[in-house]
Amino acid sequence: MSDLKFGWLSPVIGNRWSDHKPIVVYQEEHILPTVVEHFDSLWIADHFYGFDARTDPFMEAWTTLTWLAAKFDDIMLCHHVLGHGYRPPALTAKMAATLQVLSGNRFILGIGAGWRDHEYTSYGYDFPKPSVRFAQLEEVIDICRLMWTEDEPSYEGDHFRIEAAAAPPLPDVVPPVCIGASGEKVGLPLVGRKADMWNGSSRGSDIDWLRRLDIVRTAAADAGRNPKSIEVSTTLERPLPETDEQSELLLAELTRWAGLGVQHFVMDFGNPATTEHVHRFVEQVMNPLAR
Repeated sequence: MSDLKFGWLSPVIGNRWSDHKPIVVYQEEHILPTVVEHFDSLWIADHFYGFDARTDPFMEAWTTLTWLAAKFDDIMLCHHVLGHGYRPPALTAKMAATLQVLSGNRFILGIGAGWRDHEYTSYGYDFPKPSVRFAQLEEVIDICRLMWTEDEPSYEGDHFRIEAAAAPPLPDVVPPVCIGASGEKVGLPLVGRKADMWNGSSRGSDIDWLRRLDIVRTAAADAGRNPKSIEVSTTLERPLPETDEQSELLLAELTRWAGLGVQHFVMDFGNPATTEHVHRFVEQVMNPLAR
């Protein structure tokens, strides 16, 4: 299991448990300097306001990830995940190309079809039915890859178009695309056709997970791709272990997930106050898994 990867999701929200201060701001100073020594990737959610109250602070995702890219220079960077409808496709491509260049090729485009309908309507964005949003997402990915690799690309789709949409400087390394999706009819087949990485929901039984993974891999094979070229990730929202027993339970759970094909764990540990239990997780869970 030595090829397993670990991501750290840093919450951008501020709520009553963090004295209404954005957690990522605290973590940048007190937690992330330790995290980046051990973890492979750093993830930031893409929403505009909180879940308890709309007045709770919630940092914008692109700005925050760019800030962290400048602070920490040796970790991969990904959104968890961008709602493609929040930004025009060509702008997303341009922003991604810029961050890829500025970060030294450490950016992963984490993107999905979006789901929080009232957030879209609050900001005046269209929120069509899921089949349309996923069709749009496929075009967004196509546009991004064109704009990352061609000097003056044009594209005419059913939903979006670009004409000589230059995005210099082009990145030396094309950003990998991570699609967050769980829908078995539309979303997962799209993952198989287009994604370099899949962030799948950990909800449901092991049988549910294996069925979804098979849909992804079958769609990849049908598209002429190597199914195993798609990196498999899932997000687990858990507390950091504070005792040996808690570490053993978490190690057993992650070992099971690795046996189900997960290669990249995105860990949401909430709002730890110190790095004490981060070190425990590294020593008692991550390191044994690697061995």
